[in-house]
Amino acid sequence: MIVDIFIPCFIDQIYPQTGLNMIKVLEKFNVSVHFNTNQTCCGQMAFNSGFWDEAKAMGEKFINDFPNNRPVVGPSASCVGFVKNYYSKLFHNTALHNEYKQLKKNIYEFTDFLVNVLKVQDVGATFNHTVTYHDSCAAQREIGIKDEPRILLKHVKGLELIEMRDTDVCCGFGGTFSVKHEPISTAMAEQKVQNALDTGAEYIISTDSSCLMHQYGYIKKHKIPLKIMHIADVLASGW
Repeated sequence: MIVDIFIPCFIDQIYPQTGLNMIKVLEKFNVSVHFNTNQTCCGQMAFNSGFWDEAKAMGEKFINDFPNNRPVVGPSASCVGFVKNYYSKLFHNTALHNEYKQLKKNIYEFTDFLVNVLKVQDVGATFNHTVTYHDSCAAQREIGIKDEPRILLKHVKGLELIEMRDTDVCCGFGGTFSVKHEPISTAMAEQKVQNALDTGAEYIISTDSSCLMHQYGYIKKHKIPLKIMHIADVLASGW
């Protein structure tokens, strides 16, 4: 199988190892990956901020960067969910109507692709730590991902998964929401981090580095004994 790799902006700029680890896992299962180095932002931030013309221009480029009728896999439920659910508002009944429909059908979040397309549950990883899992809003509400990450984590040797209270409640990031509504965003992060801390886990794991980045900002500022880790980094551990 050949897949195209979608690397979101913040993965590229802040957590590049997560993208590399996603590729490492895919290649373990004989998936041939293609990375278009010309790819850029999907346009989600511009869209959510009300700049739809700018988002459409970025979306046009994004669609043209993935012209092949094959799976597109990315380590971000947020970005994948945006393409799947909101490109219709920009490209329905336009010159790119068929192209956006093809991309919508082909784009997958990483854990969704592993479990539901490759039919993989055990990647052979080892991670000797206790972890708790954060359901990002995008994963759970935009594209219906809840069981897939847990299936993969439960097959990681040495890993103990302890569910936190209100795991499906937003962490407060919400893209520019965390900038425009900083006090509310911080209070939500505090609640999420406290729920994670109450489990006694060492790590918060998620499909979305944006959520983890937000929570880590609160953790670091308050010197809380918690770490964050993207699920792709966990699945690439120990082998």
